[in-house]
Amino acid sequence: APHVLDGLLYHQSGLAIEEHAVDTGGASDHVFGLMPFFGYRFAPRLRDLKDRRLHLPPGLNVDPLLASMVDAGGQVDVAHIAQHWDELLRLATSIRSGTVTASAMLKKLSAYPRQNGLAVALREAGRLERSIFMLNWLRDLDLRRRAQAGLNKGEARNALARAIFFCQLGELRDRTFQNQAYRASGLNLIVAAVILWNTRYLELAAADLGVGSDTMRHVA
Repeated sequence: APHVLDGLLYHQSGLAIEEHAVDTGGASDHVFGLMPFFGYRFAPRLRDLKDRRLHLPPGLNVDPLLASMVDAGGQVDVAHIAQHWDELLRLATSIRSGTVTASAMLKKLSAYPRQNGLAVALREAGRLERSIFMLNWLRDLDLRRRAQAGLNKGEARNALARAIFFCQLGELRDRTFQNQAYRASGLNLIVAAVILWNTRYLELAAADLGVGSDTMRHVA
C-alpha cells in the first residue's frame, strides 16, 4: 500500500491517470486519505466487504439496510481533520513537489504512535473516503466492472513480464540502482512490444472475421 502513490506520481510518462484499481493489499486508510489531494479516483477491490464497517461523520443517519455496516463507536473525527488540515496540505505539497516520496511518508506515518496528530488526521480522512467508496461500490455496477477489468489487465501484464523475464527467475541481481533501472526499463520495452504486436495481430484477425476494430481494441 505505501508504494501505490509512488507509481501514480513518479511514472515519468505522458499518461494522465484518473482512476487506479488495486487489490486489497494495496489499500489502507492512509492511502485513501491521500488520494483526493492528487485528484485520483481510488478503486480497490476490497476483500470481505460485507465484514467492513462504515465510518460516518457525527449526526449522519443511514438507511436501515446499511445499519449493520455502520461502526457505532467509530464516527469520523471531523474536528480533528479540520484542526490538522494545514498539516495535511503541507504533506501533500511535499509529496507532489518531490521533497519526499509518498511511500517514505506513508511508512513513517504508519509507524508513528497512535496519538500522532497528523497520522490520526490522515487516518480519519481515509476512513471517510473509504466509506464513501464502499457505498459507491455497492450501488455502482460500472465501477465494479472497471476495477475488475483494470486488475485483470494488470495481472495479465505481470504474468507476461514473468514469462519473458525467465533467465534469472524474475530476480534483479544487479547491485546498483542504475543497472536495476536499465534492466527494468528493458523488460518494460519488451513487454510493450509484445502487447503492441498482439494488438495489431488481433486487429488483423478481427478484420478477417468481420469484427469491428473498436471492439477488438477494447478487448486488447
